[in-house]
Amino acid sequence: MLRALTLAVWLYLSATGMPAHATAPVDSFDMSVPRAPVPVRVEGRQRLVYEVHLSNFGQTEWSLSELQAIDADTQASVAAWSGAELAARTQVIGRAAAPAASVKPGERAVVYLEFETTQPLPKRLRHRLSFAAADGAESKDAATASAPRTVIGAELEVGTAASLQLAPPLRGGPWVAIYAPQWPRGHRRVFYTLNGRARLPGRHAIDWVRVDADGRIAKGDADIAANSLGYGAEVLAVADARVAAVRDGQPESVKISDNPRHDFDRAAGNYVVLALADGRYATYEHLRPGSIKLREGDAVRVGQVIGALGFTGDSTGPHLHFHLADGRVPLASEGVPYGFAGFRLLGHYPRVDQLGSKPWQALSGEVAAERVDELPGSNSVVEFPR
Repeated sequence: MLRALTLAVWLYLSATGMPAHATAPVDSFDMSVPRAPVPVRVEGRQRLVYEVHLSNFGQTEWSLSELQAIDADTQASVAAWSGAELAARTQVIGRAAAPAASVKPGERAVVYLEFETTQPLPKRLRHRLSFAAADGAESKDAATASAPRTVIGAELEVGTAASLQLAPPLRGGPWVAIYAPQWPRGHRRVFYTLNGRARLPGRHAIDWVRVDADGRIAKGDADIAANSLGYGAEVLAVADARVAAVRDGQPESVKISDNPRHDFDRAAGNYVVLALADGRYATYEHLRPGSIKLREGDAVRVGQVIGALGFTGDSTGPHLHFHLADGRVPLASEGVPYGFAGFRLLGHYPRVDQLGSKPWQALSGEVAAERVDELPGSNSVVEFPR
């Protein structure tokens, strides 16, 4: 009987391709990419922006060593992040907004990825994660707990860039395109959970702030909202579209320092959402009270005035928040990439904390000033046609 049982086990292992001496699989990560990226051009380079979710279903705390994006067809490494850089991009859900170098059993982490290349992008990507048991972590596989491990997964198809390029949302300039993917509480890393689903509406959001030639953002008392250089600027339709959603009538504080915290639904202030012909939705937030003359269902033409830049909702100062998404409800939609048909690049702010106190760095000549079918770079200073 024992001989028959041994033979049966041997036959099972042979049939599955597992040698009789193989050890049991090691606890590791479930890796997924909930939303595949679509490329967008930034100063002549192709950029991909997306997130890899890591779920630790095991019983060991794993320390993250390296994450690679690899071409699924050639196996060539396309981009890689390791050590402190990988930790800075990783946020464990439920923990404070701080770098995460390890993931405990039962935790789920989000790794925020962005990379640019001048080379053609792969059609498909997969990801290779290297990790090891964290210092002091206990593992059922104690003999090899500290050995490095690798898991490959999270395969995706790279999307196709949108063909519809947008007209300017504002006139003239200079305007600073404020965003940075590394900010812990910036748009890029803020999920909202509504109707049983977590979404990242601000994945590609930009806050537009008006400056002058000396980098100032206000005239006179900078604490008075109406003294901001961009306050009251006409906000424009970026394409022929139909109004999908509108909210007006939310008041704004006279002084920036008096702006209170707003509840979850009021954070966007007064807003307009336009349904574009290609299925995307353009969202404009923090508009001035009483400036919106549109109703839901109205048709608008490209360049039409849809409101005025204001200071409603949660805001540190008057600006236009602008992003594209896949739905009409600002906080219940996924942010999607976009580009503008044309703008003039004037320079960059190397550090956004210099905004309002120092001039920006003028364009060096390495990049052409006239940009076509692109998204402005992080904290770049641009001018739109008047």
